[in-house]
Amino acid sequence: MGMPVIAGLGTAHPPGADQDELWTGFFAGHFQGNTRALAQRIFANSGVTRRQAAVNPLLEDVSEWPTERRMRRYQVEALPLGKEAVSRALTAAGLDAADIGMFIVCSCTGYATPGLDILLARDLGMSPSTQRMFVGHMGCYAALPGLGAASDFVTARGRPALLLCAELTSLHIQPPGARVDTQQIVSHALFSDAAVAAVVVPGGRGYALREVTSVTDTSTADHMTWDVTDTGFRMGLSPKVPQVLSRHVRTLVDELLARHGCERSDVDGWAVHPGGPRILNVVERELALPPDGLAASRGTLAEHGNCSSPTTLLILDRLWRTEPSPPRWVVMLAFGPGLTLYAALLERVG
Repeated sequence: MGMPVIAGLGTAHPPGADQDELWTGFFAGHFQGNTRALAQRIFANSGVTRRQAAVNPLLEDVSEWPTERRMRRYQVEALPLGKEAVSRALTAAGLDAADIGMFIVCSCTGYATPGLDILLARDLGMSPSTQRMFVGHMGCYAALPGLGAASDFVTARGRPALLLCAELTSLHIQPPGARVDTQQIVSHALFSDAAVAAVVVPGGRGYALREVTSVTDTSTADHMTWDVTDTGFRMGLSPKVPQVLSRHVRTLVDELLARHGCERSDVDGWAVHPGGPRILNVVERELALPPDGLAASRGTLAEHGNCSSPTTLLILDRLWRTEPSPPRWVVMLAFGPGLTLYAALLERVG
């Protein structure tokens, strides 16, 4: 039975807006008093120049909506976005929806039952015997355990698996003046919407999943939170997160590479989740990466913002399209609640 290989990726984005336009057209009026000057600096230094929103605040202000209304809108907006990403991934892999043995959906920005896994399986024509898994509330790193679960299924069953990461962070803008602090400003300045799907098959051409690994520092569990409130989901993001990453990222990566006879110098593609410019700077420093080592991550942050769970897959897609040839060895890194660091090692094959 062949090793699990990512054989196709598919991306989908709602309409976008420039960061400056979002500031002047909405967020400048969302923050008041001294908070506004601080917010303007954070927006200007976010590393984001353009991002996408299924519910664009320039057109529709959801900040006072109750959570129930946001969840109903999530289902309306996420379904077509997910369908577009999945269809593109299946086409790239040369498969039909009926070929999929397991369908995994990752999302922390919306919940409903029946969920995206059931509705997309129905609408796309997956088999009634297709197994499904929903991964929720893991935040920005969810794509990696999702890939791990897909890889395990493919290895055990010898059948294709499909992963979809879909996030609509635009639904969770918080009300003006409601406990507005630096953490909320950073969240409003960085986050964006996207859906990315990945098809994993037993053998073939693409990126082989050599290993998925993680480390969780439970002593810092309060550093990154995602709380369900009466007005949507509220982000908690401690400024100490980069400091925690600096303690763990080098060991995590070096031990992963050593298990496969590799060193950092062998890695020619880095898909590091851009939680923000400081996160990328810390990873770059701790891993002693070359100046252009995180170009794909910084480019994705600039063009798409932080899309939560789809983001590392967006970066992988960007690396895969590198001319004249994609990188051979790729390390994916993502971080989220726990505080958890996830890493995956991929090798281009075929």
